[in-house]
Amino acid sequence: MEIQRTTDPEKINFKDKFYLTGKAVIISGGMGLIGKAFAEACLQFGAKVVIADIDKTNPEKYAEDLKKKTGREVAGVSMNVAKRKDVELLKKITLEKYGSIDGLINCHQNKTARFFANFDEFTDEDWDAIVETNLKGTFLTCQIIGGYMAEKGSGSIINMPSTYSVVAPNQNLYKGTTLGTPAAYSASKGGVMALSQYLATYWADKGVRVNQITPHGVWNNHEEAFEKNFSNFSPMQRMSYNHEVACAAVYLLSDASSYVTGDNLRVDGGWTAW
Repeated sequence: MEIQRTTDPEKINFKDKFYLTGKAVIISGGMGLIGKAFAEACLQFGAKVVIADIDKTNPEKYAEDLKKKTGREVAGVSMNVAKRKDVELLKKITLEKYGSIDGLINCHQNKTARFFANFDEFTDEDWDAIVETNLKGTFLTCQIIGGYMAEKGSGSIINMPSTYSVVAPNQNLYKGTTLGTPAAYSASKGGVMALSQYLATYWADKGVRVNQITPHGVWNNHEEAFEKNFSNFSPMQRMSYNHEVACAAVYLLSDASSYVTGDNLRVDGGWTAW
């Protein structure tokens, strides 16, 4: 991306900087609550989108429905981010369809059947499954798709750690609820944060920007006790919504953030500011 060398703001069309027109963006975990909001936001700002997720979520069908609704370029790819051959295929399909990859949002995660088990009772199988998807999956997509971006000299990657990559969980939040936050989740997402910081400087001179979005308390029909607890602990006294997270992605994918890399944009309602 060529940056205009000027100190005169009148020469800049600031509005256009936020548009994603012509950019091809891959969203891993695109069938999730936040992933779908990312897809919609990217399409509205002019991007061509690939929604990637596991087979049982049927991203192909969802992409076809979005394409009919919006009239824009959308594709769906069933894949497993923890399998190298699947990520290689995702890259191949995207390049065959759009000819380029300009953006990558990694919002995949794995919540196993025993996800909320106590630390003392957590099994090796659950730990491995969560770390494999959350951390190894991010490593593979960044290496394979980010590596392509580095070769072509431009691109924007957004990884998604967790609030619990930044601070420890307040265990009082989960009192009286069936929820919790397992150590495997915190550990894997902490790894995503460290990897993202590493790659931000590793690829900075290759024109690839690597940033993070950390959402917190995204409402998804939570049980009443949890929502009440959350509101009591949050500075903004409410949970967030997926569309509030998606706006951050538009900024980080667009030329509006052309001098931003290595950042963690926390959409947490001030949770980590206490």
